[in-house]
Amino acid sequence: MRVVAGRLRNRALKAPASQAIRPTSDRLRESLFNILAHAFDDPAKDARVLDLFAGTGALGIEALSRGASFALFVDEGVEARSLIRENVMTLGLAGVTKIFRRDATTLGKIETVAPFDLVFCDPPYRKGLGEKALASAANGGWLKDNALVCWEEAGDAEIAVPAGFTVEDERAQSDSVMRILRYTQR
Repeated sequence: MRVVAGRLRNRALKAPASQAIRPTSDRLRESLFNILAHAFDDPAKDARVLDLFAGTGALGIEALSRGASFALFVDEGVEARSLIRENVMTLGLAGVTKIFRRDATTLGKIETVAPFDLVFCDPPYRKGLGEKALASAANGGWLKDNALVCWEEAGDAEIAVPAGFTVEDERAQSDSVMRILRYTQR
């Protein structure tokens, strides 16, 4: 695993030792960020990024490499938080990141940080966790109006887009589907 582009291009990312964490592939990350840059006017630039089910932190780190100003990584797994911490420290990103040990499906009210412009949601597949996490983020005030959400899920999974979100784009790659949604405050 590596950072695909930006100021940290080609820097290695620590990969998980277990199968419990399924990082977004370099190829899918590259494709996603190309779509964001060209079809959505590069929303990573200067963005505040929320990385839900962060795993290795690869999506948030990629956004930081491409110009995001801050990233908050949310994961309740011990191995995931350890990987994120190691990747953040190795890449010198400690000053522009935070790691929350929290269940992404029950975020609660935002209290100590400002809302986010760009969200990555890469939950374990086929468990309905993406819907719960996005609803939790919206209900807790974690999202700015017009925030973009990149939601990865298994291609064969049934999903229900939560209220307040509209699908702007949808791309299949291998066994995954990446949906880009827009959040509009109610």
